[in-house]
Amino acid sequence: MKILAIGGSGGMGRFAVSAAQHFQQVEQIVVADLNLDSARSFAEQLNDKVCAISLDVNDAAALGTAMQGMDVVVNTCGPFFRFGVPILQAAIDAQCHYLDICDDWEPTGAMLRLDQAAKTAGICATVGLGASPGVSNLLALLAMQELDHVANVYTGWDVGGAKPEAHSSQQGTNAAMLHGIEQMTGKVKIFRRGEYQLVKPLESVTVAYPGLRPFKARIFGHPEAITFPHNYPKLQESMNLAHGGGIDSWQLKAIMRLVDWGVLSRARAASLLTWVERNSEVALQEQGSDGPPVMYGLAIGTKNDQAASVGVSFMGNAGEETEDSAIGMGAITGIPLACGIKMLADGSWREPGVFSPEAGHIEPRLFLSDVLEQLGQLAKLDSVAFSDNVVISRSW
Repeated sequence: MKILAIGGSGGMGRFAVSAAQHFQQVEQIVVADLNLDSARSFAEQLNDKVCAISLDVNDAAALGTAMQGMDVVVNTCGPFFRFGVPILQAAIDAQCHYLDICDDWEPTGAMLRLDQAAKTAGICATVGLGASPGVSNLLALLAMQELDHVANVYTGWDVGGAKPEAHSSQQGTNAAMLHGIEQMTGKVKIFRRGEYQLVKPLESVTVAYPGLRPFKARIFGHPEAITFPHNYPKLQESMNLAHGGGIDSWQLKAIMRLVDWGVLSRARAASLLTWVERNSEVALQEQGSDGPPVMYGLAIGTKNDQAASVGVSFMGNAGEETEDSAIGMGAITGIPLACGIKMLADGSWREPGVFSPEAGHIEPRLFLSDVLEQLGQLAKLDSVAFSDNVVISRSW
């Protein structure tokens, strides 16, 4: 199998490429990046399956040419509100299977609407297969599977752990920070009272997670909020929530307000927020036995005709770095993408269409077990067993 890894030398893509080079079914990986020197430098560190090319994804002709002869397009080129839809459309046109880590809700909706085009082309596309979305969707799906009826689904995470990777091919404004600005300003789409709604982000929500004290989180624009009702139309509510990491700070709220008022551009706000982050003492939320999980999925509904809730959290060192662990956001985002490459390469995923992670084509326990195994090869985890890293909390 031949893979075109767009943005493959970036902070997220490099982890997917580094893992995928060792997969037996992978024949070639072409790392495509606007910064050719960075792509070449990265490719030279890997095995002889990996090479590099220069690619400007704004050049439609060059994009199509790069996809010729490829089996899979792996897209980690952000921000996805600019590049998600056109790159997926190009992959469909080139009849290449497709994977990405899209974390913007607007293009996610547009990409899901390319489902029929993907089916006609016979390609399998999975959008948002990273940490959040990705792992978070599968945690929530596991929670849903524990209940007889599900009314509400929430995904959430501690933003204190969502730091951009130090190694990246990006120059200038960081795409991850631009994403954050985009999803904390204007209005974002959620699903509430059985319908999609556009609301102001950062609205406070009290989370009743089974086994924990209720904690405050804030609405953060993300694909999970819209993909769950897309796949499970009987839901009444679906939101993505963030806590910790300065999400309640006056600096962040002030910067977002200036963007909404038109005083600051999003690019300028991203630069300012990066400066605030680097010069503040905001740390990862304290993770005590009763503190909010680093990453979780929460389902609320009924079981045996009784009100019930289930929370599923991802444990280990995902999302944070310690002296004994090399796992950061790049790894926990890039490794699920690599596991998706493996599934496509071995033929596990072949149903044509455009899917989000919880659509049903991914068996969550098996997939998360594979993610943990791959993560264990990067860091000193005490255990990579599913039961030691994924904790299911039930209200009964």
